[in-house]
Amino acid sequence: MELLTIGTFAKASRLSPKALRLYDELGLLTPARVDPVTGYRLYAPEQLDQARLVAWLRRLGMPLARIRQVCTLEAGPAAEEIRAFWAQVEADTAARRDLATFLIDHLSWKDPAMSPTAKPLGIRYAALSDTGLVRESNQDTAYAGSRLLAVADGFGSGGAPASAAAVDALKSLETDSIPAGNLLNVLEDAIDQAKQAVHGISGLGPSSENAGTTLTAMLWTGSQLALVHIGDSRVYLLRDGELFQITHDHTMVQSMVDEGRLSPEEAASHPQRSLLIRALGQGADSTPDMRLHDAQHGDRYLLCSDGLSTVVPTEGILRVLSDISEPEQAVRELIALANGSGGPDNVSCVVADVMELQQ
Repeated sequence: MELLTIGTFAKASRLSPKALRLYDELGLLTPARVDPVTGYRLYAPEQLDQARLVAWLRRLGMPLARIRQVCTLEAGPAAEEIRAFWAQVEADTAARRDLATFLIDHLSWKDPAMSPTAKPLGIRYAALSDTGLVRESNQDTAYAGSRLLAVADGFGSGGAPASAAAVDALKSLETDSIPAGNLLNVLEDAIDQAKQAVHGISGLGPSSENAGTTLTAMLWTGSQLALVHIGDSRVYLLRDGELFQITHDHTMVQSMVDEGRLSPEEAASHPQRSLLIRALGQGADSTPDMRLHDAQHGDRYLLCSDGLSTVVPTEGILRVLSDISEPEQAVRELIALANGSGGPDNVSCVVADVMELQQ
């Protein structure tokens, strides 16, 4: 068998000689032979396929330790490992994109309240949580105040105190004065406090082990709503008669839909549709989605736990939000719809209307 010099092998594999030497030292791509006199590395032609795979994976940005793992696998499992890696890259990119959008919107935004003709806006709101018809206890928490709207869906043996602790950690936002330029930092600090509060619940003993919660909240700033979102509770916006879901579910099934491995219809009935990939809890990825939404007179926002969205079709939600003007009556009707569909889970709803304030 004729061996290839490191220069020839580097050219054929599109890896530099320097990279080949590094991969040899790491045990990632060991030469077929090292000349005992000159120390030259010599490679077998059949090593080219692995070398080219390493080169392509490096172009993807995969860390060397993970490339080493992929190279030990058969073709099928290796493909699944690459798929999983890329799904994480896309999730990370999406999170950074959201942050970039938040910063751009925040730094370039012009307050319409500064216009002499603009009328000040406020919100009217209502919140309601219900155990449902199947669960023995309610692990949800729903809250609405003049500035803060929040829904948290607890899970695990300490789910109820976890959801309550997460929302309680945000309530200081109701009273604190937030300088416009400090909004992002304030929200990040509030999420950190919520994380610590939930971790504190998890550490209270065996009865609270594995406690965790989703957290979806909106902070009213006077003409904008700042959104923070972790998990699979949702926010919908009703504007000009159209209903928009403005959050993205952090579930394994949703990630499979994003990757094209499941259709939305298949996801709706998937047995693991509630398996979270982001949440507040010990060991969980708690990276929040964060966005700013310019409020308009007539907007209606709905925050809800998945006890509503998994059993009530979007058309039913739209009908209630469109037909019932009072927020308090709307949340009662939405919960009645969930219970009318069997009430298999706790259900929580917050409805908030953006309206012009009387001067």
